[in-house]
Amino acid sequence: FSSAPADCPDSVPSSTETGGTNCLAPGGLSDSQVLQEPGDRSHWCVVAYWEEKTRVGRLYSVQEPSLDIFYDLPQGNGFCLGQLNSDNKSQLVQKVRSKIGYGIQLTKEVDGVWVYNRSSYPIFIKSATLDNPDSRTLLVHKVFPGFSIKAFDYEKAYTLQRPNDHEFTQQPWTGFTVQISFVKGWGQCYTRQFISSCPCWLEVIFNNR
Repeated sequence: FSSAPADCPDSVPSSTETGGTNCLAPGGLSDSQVLQEPGDRSHWCVVAYWEEKTRVGRLYSVQEPSLDIFYDLPQGNGFCLGQLNSDNKSQLVQKVRSKIGYGIQLTKEVDGVWVYNRSSYPIFIKSATLDNPDSRTLLVHKVFPGFSIKAFDYEKAYTLQRPNDHEFTQQPWTGFTVQISFVKGWGQCYTRQFISSCPCWLEVIFNNR
């Protein structure tokens, strides 16, 4: 995690997609515990929800071994995206939002972090630990409904070097970030080359301490 600037005491790690530092806004979900210190050891990851190039709501700090991320269905103590205030008027964003449904589950296990697709539509995942670090660009992996994938491997992440990926060439890179989009994919096989063009997506930043 990068250190916080003096004029933004509650700042959090910047997006690997857009760069810059995101300062936390007042208010937020009652069931979320926002990261206060970049070196806070009580959490194992923080989650940011994005709609295209705009982050919606505050960062969600995760302490429990698993987290359900869903849209508007009551799933207990989870990250309900439908409770976040979004001003996006895009019809595509609204359409994809309505398809998130049960969403995903993040689970920290002994061998790494697994992502379970609980929705009725595919999700797309990009993670440095899913690919050969020497490859020209990191692949985006499609996960169908009802399937899971080990999206993050701690041991592998510590050994990774900076990938030769054009999305990261202009900013510091860490192997401790995973990007997940709902319904719509991005990358070499899609018209959307960058995840910031996806209607609804998540950025999961793991604590490397």
